[in-house]
Amino acid sequence: MTSLPRPAIELSADEARRIALRAQGFLGAPDRRAGVRGVLRHLGAVQLDTISVLARSHELIPYARLGAVGRDTVEAAYWKAGPSGPRAFEYWSHAACVLPIEEWPHFAFRRRAYRSRPHWHHDLPDGAYDQVIKQLRAEGPLTATELGGAKNKGEWWDWSESKIAVERALMYGEVVCTERRSWKRVYDLAERAIPDALLHDDLDDAECLRRLVRLAGESLGVGTRADIADYHRLKGEQFDAVVADSGLVPVTVQGWDKPAWADPAALATAPRGRHRTTLLSPFDSLVWERARTERIFGFTHRLEAYVPKQKRIHGYFAMPLLSGGRLLGRVDPAREGSTLVARQVSLDTPKAVAPMAQALLEAASWVGCDAVRVERMDRPELTADLVRALG
Repeated sequence: MTSLPRPAIELSADEARRIALRAQGFLGAPDRRAGVRGVLRHLGAVQLDTISVLARSHELIPYARLGAVGRDTVEAAYWKAGPSGPRAFEYWSHAACVLPIEEWPHFAFRRRAYRSRPHWHHDLPDGAYDQVIKQLRAEGPLTATELGGAKNKGEWWDWSESKIAVERALMYGEVVCTERRSWKRVYDLAERAIPDALLHDDLDDAECLRRLVRLAGESLGVGTRADIADYHRLKGEQFDAVVADSGLVPVTVQGWDKPAWADPAALATAPRGRHRTTLLSPFDSLVWERARTERIFGFTHRLEAYVPKQKRIHGYFAMPLLSGGRLLGRVDPAREGSTLVARQVSLDTPKAVAPMAQALLEAASWVGCDAVRVERMDRPELTADLVRALG
């Protein structure tokens, strides 16, 4: 059996780490002129989640890269339409994500896949789907409540017929969400909300997949097959079918036991600049893929919000601490009035005390808290040092 030639480009583990940090917006001066919309375009996807501790995850993502940008500014950047229409839409990418409106055509492959399935989770009575479309056409953009109510009277996932119908229409692409009001999706007909140039740009599956593989490679800087495919939740065979034509280049990375690909632009210049010190949302794309996070940072990251309380190790919403291009610990935060409470702090080294204090103070100020209280640390001998650093 003839072995494949080794890629000509070889990266050290440290070079790969720095390339990844720059690609994700954590190394070098932040692009404040482009602001939140620039972060969204750069990352390609910002994950949404219902959990709100310091703030919701889609707010924490730009905060981690830009600093204390106003939370109203964040919401407006996603959901306020511009002169030519919406700037973003919500769809299924890595999970439920905010996506740049320009990427609408490139999710056509997923909309087609959903439409080809005979059912999606729930049965739907005849006429219910058509009724939702008819109501949106007649009344304009509506929330699920305005469509007739989001829930029945059963468990939390016991959606009403209208909610099931409109979510199915969202997956199919007949309906789109380009706005949220008080965290509620606002549904509209895609034919009305999506600019014509994008709505009718019908791409075949291969074109869609090539674009998303390329975008994922650019957003990660460098990654394995699993890393890049996971970014927009593609299948491995979908990645395999298009990577050769995606524009990404094969590389080897010291210590990585699998082949990798990189964005050529990321290889053109050495990553340099100032490192950001910040707390990361557990849903931040820097740490989306658990195996990648362990490979690059030697850091085991797991969201424990859905783990029974007695089995949690680091806390409900443990936020990793990024400083100096390393993940140095984590904190499980909460808010009590105007106090940010560090319910549990875990530090990998005493050198992480000062960065943790800096990150906690900045986060407290951003969410309107004027004090920080430390409840528990995995290394009690560092408690006094952290309290002192918090001033």
